[in-house]
Amino acid sequence: MTQERLWQVLDALWGDPRTLSALLCGSAAAIVVLKWLGHRQIQQKMQEARRTRDLALERMEKAAHRFKQENPGTQTAQVLSLTMVELVEKLKEGSLSPESVLYSYMGKALEVTQEVNCVIDFIHGCEDQLQKLKKQKEKGLLYGIPVSIKDHINCKGHVSSGGMVKFLGQVKEEDSVIVQVLKSQGAIPFVKTNIPQTMINYDCSNLIFGQTLNPLNHQKSPGGSSGGEGALIAGGGSILGIGSDVAGSIRLPSSFCGLCGLKPTGNRISKLGVVSPITGMKSVTGMLGPMARDVDSLALCMKALLCEEMFRLDPTVPPLPFDEEVYTSSEPLRIGYYEGDGYFQPSPSMKRAIQQTRKLLQDAGHTLVPFAPPKIDYMVDELFTRGIFSDGAARLVDCLKGDIVDPNLKSQFNTYRLPALVKRILAIILKPIYPRIARDLSALCGVGSAKNLWDQHEAVAAYCTEFIAKWRKLRLDVILCPALGPAFNHGYAGKLFAATSYTNLYNVLNFPAGVVPVSTVTRDDEEELKHYQGHYGDPWDKRLKEAVEGAVGLPVAVQCVALPWQEELCLRFMKEVETLAHNTKRNV
Repeated sequence: MTQERLWQVLDALWGDPRTLSALLCGSAAAIVVLKWLGHRQIQQKMQEARRTRDLALERMEKAAHRFKQENPGTQTAQVLSLTMVELVEKLKEGSLSPESVLYSYMGKALEVTQEVNCVIDFIHGCEDQLQKLKKQKEKGLLYGIPVSIKDHINCKGHVSSGGMVKFLGQVKEEDSVIVQVLKSQGAIPFVKTNIPQTMINYDCSNLIFGQTLNPLNHQKSPGGSSGGEGALIAGGGSILGIGSDVAGSIRLPSSFCGLCGLKPTGNRISKLGVVSPITGMKSVTGMLGPMARDVDSLALCMKALLCEEMFRLDPTVPPLPFDEEVYTSSEPLRIGYYEGDGYFQPSPSMKRAIQQTRKLLQDAGHTLVPFAPPKIDYMVDELFTRGIFSDGAARLVDCLKGDIVDPNLKSQFNTYRLPALVKRILAIILKPIYPRIARDLSALCGVGSAKNLWDQHEAVAAYCTEFIAKWRKLRLDVILCPALGPAFNHGYAGKLFAATSYTNLYNVLNFPAGVVPVSTVTRDDEEELKHYQGHYGDPWDKRLKEAVEGAVGLPVAVQCVALPWQEELCLRFMKEVETLAHNTKRNV
């Protein structure tokens, strides 16, 4: 009898405790029954979480429907068509009410999640907040703006699941600092969005809430781990979202969904009040940041967040307010650029996006200088992979005890949980055939001791010093480089974690980096992809080719980078790229 069939029999006996007790008398049977009981408890927790989500969405739907019936003249389509900057102006001058905006976005978010499964909770307190907001005399910078929040960012009265059973049922008693600051600026957090299990993955699927689809093409992933945010904003159900990024988790869904997203310097925005399966990991810097449809929205969000309330609530955040002068400057820039990082060959559309953007920038009067990131293989293997898994992935594996691993994470997880000795033996065997995969396996063993962890931290600092020295020698202001894309077919992200090399570099360095869509995949790109070989000709190169196939018409983005604490310059560069790309589209 298979385990599946046996569990079906045990399910049937669930209401007969006497029979179950008899089964437990045999030791072999007891082990099976205990496993089944654990599995059943997990399933019950997940079912309860889904019921809670469904009830929350029903409540949201009733609220949106009630408002629509009471206010039949609301111009929902007009509200949804406005940019965030336009929306802020109309809300402040009073030509639009906060109610009309909130309930318009609630209705649209419900439509989008029915299509792509991106919303996992309704922040029902938003209605009370709306009433309080109307009584306030001072209007914050984000007055009346609805904001979507990534699952693992704490909201009072709600669960931050991390896509894992481990965190279910843990209702948070207070808002995270970033949510508190958003509210103090008049923003209205109204929904929480889906993520991949553990968030150490750039797809968007977990066994609690299911798979989120890309609204631009349902056969494609929205990216991750802020994939629910990417899908909701791209589908028109949110105008501003808060995501997080430890390897590209803001920038990848922004790239896959055709959005703008900013990963700030590590401590520019408070991270207090966030759930993570890798708490304590310091080798690679994770952070929170905004995602939106345009760069001005990101800049306005950053301006609102970098305020006295943020600095008061979290004194570890440097009190650096937003520098408007830098953001609005029109001085020519000296821009370093590269078309590929040498670790993963860029897809044809990624390469073309850099070439076209470089020409646009040159024609606009900026200086473009070739740049090559130093020692990229070493950075990916020894600094990123060995750093983020410095404990040999032990914390991550522990977090999944008492859980069922999502199919999209299984390829990664099966490797993580191998004993270090097995990883080392496999690395030796694979080294002559697949050297890149062998190095990855070796790095997944972690550092092994506290001394080695210190050495690893020292190596990260030394690499950062070398990178900045090269930057300074070329007298660069910013860097233009590829963003991984176009959107992957489902099931590939979990088998290509190392393909985050284009984004994870700037988590290791802790530089601000943002993504801007500049083009779409052409038939020529798709034709050229047929000849894609990659740098190593290993299974990863083959998978990358398969992952991006069938993407004609989907967005292609570029990545813009500045030095630490220069978010305003990074955004200014992003705005320049966005403007030039838009002007080109209009002239075509």
